[in-house]
Amino acid sequence: MIDDQISATPTAGKRLYPALFLFLLLAFSAQAASYSIGHLEPPSWWVGMQQGQLQLMVHGEQIANLTPSLSYPGLTIKAVTRVASVNYLFIDLEISKDALPGEFLLRFTQQGQTVLSQSYRLEARARDSAQRKGFGPADAIYLLVPDRFANGNRNNDSVTTLREKANRADAAGRHGGDLQGISEHLDYIAEMGFTQIWSTPLTENNQAEASYHGYASTNLYQVDARFGSNEEYHELVDKTNRKGLGFIQDVVLNHIGSGHWWMKDLPSADWLNFQDKFVVTNHKRTTIQDPHASLADRKRFSNGWFVESMPDLNQRNPLLANYLIQNNIWWIEYAGLSGFRVDTYPYSDPLFLSEWSKRIIDEYPNFNMVGEEWTSNPAIVSYWQKGKVNSDHYLSYTPSMMDFPLYYALQEGLMGEDSDRTGLNVLYESLANDFQYPAPENLVIFEGNHDTNRIFSELAQDEGLYRMAMVYLATMRGIPQFTYGTEILMTSPKRRDDGRVRADFPGGWPGDAVNAFSGQGLGKAEKEAQQFLRRLLNWRKGAGVIHTGKLMHFVPEQGTYVYFRYDKSRRLMVAFNKNRQPATLELSRFREILTPQSSGIDVLSGQRISLAKTLTLPARSAMILEVND
Repeated sequence: MIDDQISATPTAGKRLYPALFLFLLLAFSAQAASYSIGHLEPPSWWVGMQQGQLQLMVHGEQIANLTPSLSYPGLTIKAVTRVASVNYLFIDLEISKDALPGEFLLRFTQQGQTVLSQSYRLEARARDSAQRKGFGPADAIYLLVPDRFANGNRNNDSVTTLREKANRADAAGRHGGDLQGISEHLDYIAEMGFTQIWSTPLTENNQAEASYHGYASTNLYQVDARFGSNEEYHELVDKTNRKGLGFIQDVVLNHIGSGHWWMKDLPSADWLNFQDKFVVTNHKRTTIQDPHASLADRKRFSNGWFVESMPDLNQRNPLLANYLIQNNIWWIEYAGLSGFRVDTYPYSDPLFLSEWSKRIIDEYPNFNMVGEEWTSNPAIVSYWQKGKVNSDHYLSYTPSMMDFPLYYALQEGLMGEDSDRTGLNVLYESLANDFQYPAPENLVIFEGNHDTNRIFSELAQDEGLYRMAMVYLATMRGIPQFTYGTEILMTSPKRRDDGRVRADFPGGWPGDAVNAFSGQGLGKAEKEAQQFLRRLLNWRKGAGVIHTGKLMHFVPEQGTYVYFRYDKSRRLMVAFNKNRQPATLELSRFREILTPQSSGIDVLSGQRISLAKTLTLPARSAMILEVND
């Protein structure tokens, strides 16, 4: 302190001139006044967490020159870490089980004098937060791209502090959809029979272009202002929950956006992969499991960047790894989430993914996370699922994965010519790979997503094949996911065109000629498809045998395919006819599960049908029968 310096200064034979004293005082005051905190993350935390450790990242000019301290019952500083950049401090806190919610001051001192203080809040957890229920096989997920779903607040379409402005005429531009737009149409989503909403990322993407999709975050703790605020997000999820729906947040662990505030002042020389020179990934995901892969190829896959605007994060850095894990836990607790969908899952460091998934499941045992492993190879997908016994002893705690192998098989099965090895037999044989999965019933099955072509276009706009695909997803093992607009037969080019795939949902903008929410302006086929899926999914809600029952299927024959979902008290027969003419099934081949006295009620039409000898299926159709004897 200045006073200490003065008292320690020898005065015998010397004189401390007033001008020198004033100089020292002003110099110290200027130094003290220069300190400020630009970022303190996480911005809050909770008492009563399973894990009692919290690491704060403090960012501010020359902040590492200061020493942090605090005084709060049940809270202690265990360690302080300084890194290459003098503008960061990492503060490890221990929160005891006895700590109570409240606010405290985090003080920063220099030479024993407090020069900066910042309030911090410990919150009380929501009731039963740790036991929150994640999404599961009883659910049907509705994937939406917020910017393209509905524009509820036109005043936030463009924001002065964010680079890209709204331009609805640009397929790759921002169109103005937001949280308020989702909130205003929750009734539509619920009435359609969906029980979970998966939204593409909502965090700030202050990028120069194509910022609408959300996968290049520039602030991992802040909702993009063009969508709304953190508070609005919390209110949306709360409103969603009150309507009986869950909310799944899309998270990106692998990379950030080049506009992230870190990029102006990286904490250390190893915060990013290939930090000194941009190197693109080779996308060879098999290098993780391949026992013959070169280390160079494996490193290029995991450490390479997607594109130059998406810096690749080095999760082997323990400070960064902990930051990402805490960030995800913060969003679960703050927003009240029921799940995560994890983008570009295998591109992150495998050991980090193991630790990330374990810490989240330790904190929330019933939570669910689904990883995106984009491959048709089930051996690669199953490697990442919780419970898988891998030859390299890799352990994952992620309960679910996206079932890309079944996604490809569904398209090939419906569009391919039928033979012993093609067409419906591809779909049939793909299920044989379920032996590789520790929990196939917890895989997310889907008709498409924001990165794939629209299913109606992939099926050559054949309405019969479309209905077959919808029935398959609603009755197959797993957790079905549908992309916004699938219910009204939205289309896309056959080649990849993200802007067209993620087209605006009609009726989400004032003045739209067509309103799919109300049905105004929809064509006959679109209305029928919407009503078909609505009826199907609302029936599925009460069909417990679909949620937890077993599956038995029979080899496809002559363009037909039959499987059963069953448990001790209930049986469902699901039958497909891909032919362009009616087909008759000889039911004697299904006596393993049917009897000559069996009959069925068509769950979509209510018609009772005898299952004694034969069953006739209309052309290009799918039938779901409640079986009884």
